Formats: sequence, structure tokens, C-alpha cells
Amino acid sequence: MEDLWRDIPEFPRMKDLSLEDKSLFDLMFSRFPPVISEFTFTNLFIWRHAYLIKIFRMENFLCLSGEKDGNPFFFPPIGEGDMVKCSRRLLESLRERGNIPKIGRVPEETANRVDWESEGWAVEFDRDQSDYVYLTEDLIKLEGRKYHRKRNHIKQFKDRYPYQYVPLTGDHISECLKLQTDWCDLRRCEVVPGLRSESIAIKEAFDHFERLRLKGEIILINGKVEAFTLGEPLNRDTVVIHIEKANPAFEGLYPVINQAFLENHWSGYTYVNREQDLGEEGLRKAKESYFPHHMTKKYTITLR
Repeated sequence: MEDLWRDIPEFPRMKDLSLEDKSLFDLMFSRFPPVISEFTFTNLFIWRHAYLIKIFRMENFLCLSGEKDGNPFFFPPIGEGDMVKCSRRLLESLRERGNIPKIGRVPEETANRVDWESEGWAVEFDRDQSDYVYLTEDLIKLEGRKYHRKRNHIKQFKDRYPYQYVPLTGDHISECLKLQTDWCDLRRCEVVPGLRSESIAIKEAFDHFERLRLKGEIILINGKVEAFTLGEPLNRDTVVIHIEKANPAFEGLYPVINQAFLENHWSGYTYVNREQDLGEEGLRKAKESYFPHHMTKKYTITLR
């Protein structure tokens, strides 16, 4: 453990997150199992450019800073010890620099662990960043009237298109990136900041596919990659789906790859976390259409 900590600077010094930090994060997440989708090394690493993620340590805590729309913030500290003391130092450092003192993506358990308000801090629910969590069995079986439309779309797709569902390997990466490029051309990713950042994150995931140890699947139609998905375990009973992309020309392709990926790889996990909707109406509607079992609620903590 000490060897892994050696290159992590002590606060207030920080360093950019790099691939060499994976072993430390994997160890910390095994000791302190995460519930929020941000807390896999893959997620932090592939989005590091979008959020300007830096890492450092404070006593026994592994800490991360980020930035959104020019506003710096901290992620919840990872580790054990005096969470209030650690958080106070982080927040006061932001205030001293003239920034809004904020810790974001705070899971409900952490938000409820301490009476933050008595400490003089405000705690605000962040609906846009909260994760959608489903019963894996529900999304595999799609039973009952509420999933009638999903079953219909899958049946129509299978009746209409001859397809192959196969594991994603390095041989498929260039085709997956071509699909992503075509998808972005349709959505004009270059002028939509969120989609542009997502496109960069997807490229990072494929550039480092082997070292990140991701699992993925693709769907081939007429021998061409028309859908791909990537995921990994979040904790002992939950898998997180990082990426899911499909050619919109094939109606029903999204529910097909969603169902198949869970059935073939993740049926041993009770829950599947399909991340947040970021407040986007279309994304929220799509995620709600699968009827989440619950939300992993996240909060923002700020100094008053």
C-alpha cells in the first residue's frame, strides 16, 4: 500500500490523474466499495480531460479535484478518518481562492453520516447527477405490462435484421470508433460540449481498453458494427454501464444490446447502474422508460 501512495502528493499539492494510478484506485475502491457511478477508475480516467481531474492525499484520504464550467469542486474523499476535518480543509481552500466552496457527487450515505448543517454547511440534493439503478433481472427478463414496448421493439428488431452478438475485442475497436464518429456527425457533437466530451471519453476508453480491463459487446449487422457497449463491476452486487451506442437507423437496437449484455455478462449481479441523466430531458425519459428500482441519490455540500 505504501508503495502505491508514494507518488501521490500531499495536499495542497496535486497531480493529474494518470493510468499509473489505477492500482491505487482499485485497492481503495475494494476497501471502500463505491455506490456512485463516478467511482471506478475507468470513469474518472476517461473523463479526466472533461473535468480536469487531479488527485492528492490528505492523511488517510485519497482525494480528487475537478472543474465544471470553470468552477472548481472536490469529489467526496475516499478513505477513513475524520471526514468533517478533511472536508473542511478542502472547502476552505476553495473559499480562500475566491471560488464557491463545494464538494459534489456526495452519495446519500455520506450526506446523512454527519449533521453537516450543524457544522454550518448547506446540503443540496442533486437530481441531475443522481444515478439510475435497476434490478438486473428486470432488464434481462423484461416481464410484465410495463416492459411491453421494450419487448415489442426487441421482437421487431430480431424479426427484421439478421445480426450477430459477439464480445468486443481489440480487433473491433476501429469499427466502434467509426460508429461513434458517424453517430457524432448526426448529433453534431462538435458544437455540443457534453457530446464532445463524451466522444473524447469513448476514445480514451478504446485507446486503453486492455489496461482498463473493460468488458464490452458489439452487435454486427451484415458484418458491420452497429452497436457497442462497455461496462465493469462497480461493487460486489452492482455493475455499471459506462457506454452504450447504437446506430439510430436500426429501431430496437438499443434495448437489444442492453438486454444481451446483461444476460451474457452480468446476470450474477443484483443491480445495474446506468449512470445519471445530467438534467437532459431526452436522456431522463429514456432512463425512466426502464423503470429504475431506485436512484443512487447524490448531494452537493457547500460552506454557507
